[in-house]
Amino acid sequence: MTTFITAYQKACAGVTVNYTSTNSGQGVSDFTAGKIGFGGSDSALNPAKGEPAAATKACGSTALDIPMVTGPIAIAYNLAGVSNLTLNPTVLTQIFLGKITKWNDPAIAKINSGVTLPSTAISVFFRSDPSGTSKNFETYLQANDPTDFTYTPDKPWPGKTGSGENGSAKIASSLKSTPGGIGYVEWSYAGNNSLSVAKIDNGAGAVELTPATVGAFVSSAAVVGTGDDLSLKLDYAAKTPGAYPIDLVTYEIVCSKYKDAATGALVKSFLTFTSSAAQQATLPSQGYAPLPASVLTKVQAVVAKIS
Repeated sequence: MTTFITAYQKACAGVTVNYTSTNSGQGVSDFTAGKIGFGGSDSALNPAKGEPAAATKACGSTALDIPMVTGPIAIAYNLAGVSNLTLNPTVLTQIFLGKITKWNDPAIAKINSGVTLPSTAISVFFRSDPSGTSKNFETYLQANDPTDFTYTPDKPWPGKTGSGENGSAKIASSLKSTPGGIGYVEWSYAGNNSLSVAKIDNGAGAVELTPATVGAFVSSAAVVGTGDDLSLKLDYAAKTPGAYPIDLVTYEIVCSKYKDAATGALVKSFLTFTSSAAQQATLPSQGYAPLPASVLTKVQAVVAKIS
């Protein structure tokens, strides 16, 4: 978002975009309270919590979820001598719930033939703040291993194993200083901290996290929002060769028609800029992935209607 804003303000002299990076829960609550022109969230407005209704009331028009960035969730780890690690959903769930506690556990060794795994204790790190990253990661675990992961996915992390940290940046920092550590973070934080990232095998072979493998996964997502709402349904249990399955989509939450026309024009202008092909192309260098063409075309059409 900082890169988007810097480029936008350079192209549009005299316009200032104020953006505060907090968490998905705060982004939604600030928007529904009418405090901001648009909100960012790593999960769409939740009907079960009344969020779409609250957002629409704040807008005075239909509130919309608009995908803007694909944010892969990296399973980052710190394990000396191990740079090629594969995990599957069951092993991943059992690690994060404390059922697997050593790196040389037979279940990990079985899917990492030829890799020398140490007996180091596993130190789990999770988000302690309300996080769309947590909700998407939980949704992935529940979809693939409901026997072990019996919780209903939500923005708080439900597990009791390990240490909670406020934000991906703090998880990445803790991982970097903790031998044997593992955590889930947005991909950019893993890269910025030189952390190793596990390959994921959903049943069709181990897949490395890359912009191409993320795009292969998100391109199959179905739009489940009604009208111009572009909430997506990601099939986390899909066994698609070459598709990295632990992803989230960052949504911009907007009003379809703003009470203040000037605000609406500025939001429309900024999101037209961020959804352009040129700006989407900058994302891989920052540890994110551009929206697949099939999704981006829909996004650009909806943004063009904002008033």
